[in-house]
Amino acid sequence: MYDCLMEKLVYQMFILGCQNLDNALSKGLGGVIFFTKDIIEEGSFKNLIKDIKSKAVIPPFLSIDQEGGRVERTENIRPKRLSARYAFEKGVLKSQSAEISQELAEYGINLNFAPCADVNTNPNNPIIGERSFSNNPDEVINGVNIFIEASRKYGVIPCVKHFPGHGDADKDSHLTLPVIDLPLEEMEKIHIKPFKFAVNNNIEMVMAAHLHCTCFDKETIPASLSKNAIEYLRNNLGYDGVIVSDDMVMKGVQDYGSLEACIMGINAGLDMFIFRNSDNETLEMIDNLCKIVEKDIDLQQKVLKSNERISRLKAKYI
Repeated sequence: MYDCLMEKLVYQMFILGCQNLDNALSKGLGGVIFFTKDIIEEGSFKNLIKDIKSKAVIPPFLSIDQEGGRVERTENIRPKRLSARYAFEKGVLKSQSAEISQELAEYGINLNFAPCADVNTNPNNPIIGERSFSNNPDEVINGVNIFIEASRKYGVIPCVKHFPGHGDADKDSHLTLPVIDLPLEEMEKIHIKPFKFAVNNNIEMVMAAHLHCTCFDKETIPASLSKNAIEYLRNNLGYDGVIVSDDMVMKGVQDYGSLEACIMGINAGLDMFIFRNSDNETLEMIDNLCKIVEKDIDLQQKVLKSNERISRLKAKYI
C-alpha cells in the first residue's frame, strides 16, 4: 500500500511528452507537455487533451511553451504572434498575452511555461534574444507582470523562466552547459531582479535553468541541480511554490544521466522534472527512481514536501 502511494508521489513530480502515456497516467503522472508536432489540428488536439484527462488518476498539469514568436507551439493551426520583445516594444503585449492565455484555456491547457524573466544582456545570446522583453531588468519586470496577470485572468498557470537568469549566456543549453560568470551582486542587481519581483507577486511556478552560475557553485553544476541555487530561491527570495526543471533531455544536464540527475534534483530541492520524451527508457528510469526513493528516508521526505507544493497549486487551478 505504501509502495503504491510512494510511486504515485514520485510520478507526480514528472511532466512528460504526450506519447506512450497510458501506464504513466495510471501511476499518477504529474503532467503532460505538448509540442508543435502534437498540435496539427484544433479538434484532434482538444480530443487528445480530453483523452489524457480521462485516463489520469490524478488531474494533470497540461502544459506548453507558448511565449509568442519563436517559441509558440500552435503554428500548425494559427499564425505566429510577435515575440515577447517586439510585442512589448510595440505596446501590444497586454492584448497578445490575453489572446495567448484565452486560447490555451479554450484548448484545455492549464500551465504555460512563460514568461521569460531573463534579462538579455548578451547581444550574442544564441537561445534567449527576442524571447526576453528587454535588456533592462525594470522593463523585463513590467513585461513579466503583464504576462502573469493575463495568464491568471484566464486560469492558466504562469511559470517564470529561466532562474537564475539565462540572459548573459553565450551558449545554447540545449547543446551544452553555459557558464554565467558574474558576481552575485551583479546577478541580483540585473538577472535575479525579475525573479524576485515574481516571487513577491506570488508566482505559481519557477523554472530552473540548465546553466552553471559561478556565484552559486565553484564546481561545474547546472543551477537546476544545484542545492545552493535552489536554496537561494527558497531562503533568500522566500519562494515556497513549485520549482520545475527545464527539459531534462537538454545537453546541459544529460551528462549526468537521467536517473542520477533526478536524484540530484530532488536532493537540491526541485519539485518537478520535464522530459519531452515519454519513451520506454524514460518510463523505466522513473520506475527505477521509485525503487530508490522507497529505500531512502531523506528522499521520501523531499518527495513528500514537493507533493505538498504540487497539490497546493493543483487545488488552486485544476
